Amino acid sequence: MRAPGAHPSPGRGHGGTPPREAGPGGLRSRGRNERPNSVPAPRCPRAAPGAPGDAPGRASPPIPAQGLSQATCARRRRPREGRRERGGEGSAALRWALLSEAPTRSPALRPPSPAWGKGPGRAGPRAAPATCGRGRALGKFVSVVGCAARRGWSGRAGGSVRSQGSERPAEERCRRRCPRASPACAPAVPLAEGEAPRSPASMGHRGERASVLPLLLLVLLLLAFCRGRIVRVPKGPLIRVVGTEVAIPCSVSDYDGPSEQNFDWEFSRDTDFVRIVSTWDSTFTSEEYQKRVGRGDIKLRRSSNDAVELVIRNIQPADQGRYKCSTPSTDATVQGNYDAEVQVKVISDGLSVTGSKARSSTSLRLSEGDSFKLRCSATTTSPEHTHLHVTWQVKSGSSWRDILSLTHEGKFQPGPGYEERYRSGDIRLDTGANDTYRLSVSQASSADGGAYRCLVSEWVRGADGSWQKIQEKSVEIATVSIQRTALDVVISTSNVSVTERDSLDLTCNITTDRSGIFQAEVMWYFSASPDDTLSDAQLLLSMDHDSVVSDSTLISLSHVDRNSYRLLVRDVDVEDSGYYFCEAAIWVPLHNGSWHKVVERTSAPVSVVVTALEPDYDVFLNASKTPKFSDDPTELNCRITNVQDTEANIRFTVSWYYRQRLPGDDVVPEELLASMDADWALLPGDRGRERIQNGEIILSKKFADTFSLRIQWTSESDRGDYFCVISAWSRHRNNSWVKSKDVASAPVNIFWATQDYTLTVEAVKLKPFFVAGHTFEMTCKVSSKNIKTPRYSVLITAEKPLTDQSSPNGTTRIISLNQDSVVRLEDWTDQTRVDGVVLEKVQENEFRYRMYQTQISDAGLYRCVVTAWSPGGGGMWREAVNGLSNPIQIDFQTSGPVFNVSVHSDSPTIYQGEVADLLCIITMEGMPLEPDDMSFDVSWFAVRSFALDREPILLASLDRRGIVTQGRRNGSSELSLERISPLEFRLRVHGCEDHDFGNHYCLVTPWVRSATGVWQREPDIRAKPIFLSVKMDVLNAFKYPLLIGIGLATAIGLLSCLIGYCSSRWCCKKEVQETRRERRRLMSMEMD
Repeated sequence: MRAPGAHPSPGRGHGGTPPREAGPGGLRSRGRNERPNSVPAPRCPRAAPGAPGDAPGRASPPIPAQGLSQATCARRRRPREGRRERGGEGSAALRWALLSEAPTRSPALRPPSPAWGKGPGRAGPRAAPATCGRGRALGKFVSVVGCAARRGWSGRAGGSVRSQGSERPAEERCRRRCPRASPACAPAVPLAEGEAPRSPASMGHRGERASVLPLLLLVLLLLAFCRGRIVRVPKGPLIRVVGTEVAIPCSVSDYDGPSEQNFDWEFSRDTDFVRIVSTWDSTFTSEEYQKRVGRGDIKLRRSSNDAVELVIRNIQPADQGRYKCSTPSTDATVQGNYDAEVQVKVISDGLSVTGSKARSSTSLRLSEGDSFKLRCSATTTSPEHTHLHVTWQVKSGSSWRDILSLTHEGKFQPGPGYEERYRSGDIRLDTGANDTYRLSVSQASSADGGAYRCLVSEWVRGADGSWQKIQEKSVEIATVSIQRTALDVVISTSNVSVTERDSLDLTCNITTDRSGIFQAEVMWYFSASPDDTLSDAQLLLSMDHDSVVSDSTLISLSHVDRNSYRLLVRDVDVEDSGYYFCEAAIWVPLHNGSWHKVVERTSAPVSVVVTALEPDYDVFLNASKTPKFSDDPTELNCRITNVQDTEANIRFTVSWYYRQRLPGDDVVPEELLASMDADWALLPGDRGRERIQNGEIILSKKFADTFSLRIQWTSESDRGDYFCVISAWSRHRNNSWVKSKDVASAPVNIFWATQDYTLTVEAVKLKPFFVAGHTFEMTCKVSSKNIKTPRYSVLITAEKPLTDQSSPNGTTRIISLNQDSVVRLEDWTDQTRVDGVVLEKVQENEFRYRMYQTQISDAGLYRCVVTAWSPGGGGMWREAVNGLSNPIQIDFQTSGPVFNVSVHSDSPTIYQGEVADLLCIITMEGMPLEPDDMSFDVSWFAVRSFALDREPILLASLDRRGIVTQGRRNGSSELSLERISPLEFRLRVHGCEDHDFGNHYCLVTPWVRSATGVWQREPDIRAKPIFLSVKMDVLNAFKYPLLIGIGLATAIGLLSCLIGYCSSRWCCKKEVQETRRERRRLMSMEMD
């Protein structure tokens, strides 16, 4: 027996080692039971393997057949080639695509090439070297997929003969080089004798379409589900200036384990990395960096649980190189990248910032409103392409404030609070020759004082396109002090009092320490209160710095001398009384010819009182008509007398007031009835508004000096004191009217003697003896005192016994007759006797009540309620007093039967959907009656609670005529009410629901026919309630849902089986044709 992997010697034919046969997966040796000297079986020509890009099943020129025709071989090859086309196409495409993307310098990712023996009869192939993938992130992913693809390729190549000696070392090397998480190493595929390897360049168009699409889908699917640790550092190179402080951030994301992560930093100038510092290992720092780390020149600053910064103070050129940030793994699986590198480049310091050489002093003393300029020079000799950012700053306290900046992007940016001054051109930043930057301030204010410096920073654009500041320098230029301008504004007169129609003369004096050229601006203001601000005050006149005065007819402003300004108001009026003050401002000229206001002050207000020319007159009030009784008219006249010193521009108006008079010394404030304005328009007060609108109170002007007040119908509430106030109005220069004087008259008392109203009502029964069915008649006689022409309204009431259910409150209002003799039925509910009650007026003070066909239910106490009315204003009636008569009793002596009612149910507890039967049983005691002589009204009620604490709900009712009435219901259950015997009534609830539970009872009203044939209504009888409970039938409730669910499940199961059978029968049928020759080939490969 030959050792595995040994090659047969050339020239040996059938008598030697059995010759190998090329099958679909490689070479195949003859079976062990075949005789070596036997004639070989007829074979089909094997299709030589084509280029790797050929489509599966496409054969190269065939090897000559040995005993079989070309057609027979084609039929035998067709099923096998179809299987190769279906099964091997995707794996071969993925395998070659992955191998083609690997670097050509690595033999691990090259396609396998055959290594045959020296002679044509050598059948022992040499295995290609094992392969594995390397790299980070996507590189590791490609390597894993490549190793897995090669293993699958080798496994599907079944039947290939390999040398154990050449395969095992290659597999070991591959396993050592492959990623730990993906044991995908496998030996390459051996090729049969004469088989040429396939290359991606030789693939056909069909192979390209079949291979690229599955690869893209697989890569996208794996990338969508991939999740691994990501370590990030800034995109390099980072350019920094020697001697500055450098902070390199490093963060990690998409990791497992604890939230706080550790970081290690290493540095490399060429190839090897040197350990710098670690967040968790104090011994991590190498000896080269221990001193700098110990001094704090190099340290780690943690900004969050997943981010740190490597801080290097005073960076030097030796610190230039690559910095690597790595994170120890806390993940369950190794995924993503665990370190990241960034390049740091250290450049020399080429930034120079100096002040202006032309400046002779570092201190400037300026006056408020002056202009000044400051200069600084900034240059850089940096080897990199950098930009300068220039900022002018001022320090008035403990901190520096930005004034104006020229950014590294070439934009001007004013500091906080300087935006408006920059837009107006008050501050500017100009660039000049020799890299100078000039700050110009045209209008210096007190806030501009302080130390000024020029702050210059150097910026460079990073690899990610963002700007980074690499260093910053500043130089103090000058100290500026601003002297404030003093200004004092005073009005020469303190308090002024003038008479109406005179002139007002005021002078405003200003003093200032300002020298040189300046102009003053003066403005005069008027205010009604000394506490008003300028925004609330009224501007009278103004004179600007060009001596231009605003126009006014009665007011003038003149410039007396350099420091005095005069205000003259002609023909003053009372409205001119108030407070006057002036405001002055100092303006100085600028270099461009414009003017700038440097200081502004306001004087203290001066009080001005204008005394009006009041007319002299008296007011007299008298009553021309006084009431003697209630509702009599009242008329008052208010007259102006002794008028002196009046002019044509004076008019008079009146205001009427009422004050209630109380006994003792109690003071009651007056109430306004009505008043007039300057145009004689009527203004009603709160007390008299409604009566004035109704015409009960009339106000008029009878003569030029007389005003009148008339009350059409005086009531008791009108008794009290009345007085009038005459107001004098003066016309001002703007044709407006202003009240100048008020004069009140003496009060006039309106009062009359009255007595209390009295009303007496007497009820008399006209027929002392009567029986049921007869007519009841009673009269009510009324008498009153101290009421003027009274009228009466009558109401008949009945007090029923407490056992009567028709009147729960005990008193029933039957019929009424008002003061206009209009009759109205109140609470009379007996529809059969609508005309059975009559109330009529017999005399002016006598009323008669009749009730026909009395019944037993009419028993009770009857009264007359009488109200006396007196005439009011406007034909209206006013209620005066009420009276109640003595009671008249109606009592029937009967010996009739006594009725009792009860409720019964055979099954008070039922299930949902069943029928509930409730019986209302009437029993009778005493004298028996024939069924035709009695009748009943039956009503069923329900209380939806265990306790009778809710309002009863009417279910249904059956009157004595057999008419059934049902109440409103919300449920789906139905009710039926029927009479099953003369004394039994049944209520049925069909299809009971949950809301049908509760206490149920019946209310019975008996009707008995008397001997005269009249039906008499007996008192209502209420039965004791019975509780009806409704339970849920679990079986019936779930019966239909269970049957429906079982039916649907069965239908869906049968439908699923039918779909599966059809799919397997017609849609997914796969014919597997395997010849005996292929099975023998597989057996021989197992033996090998």
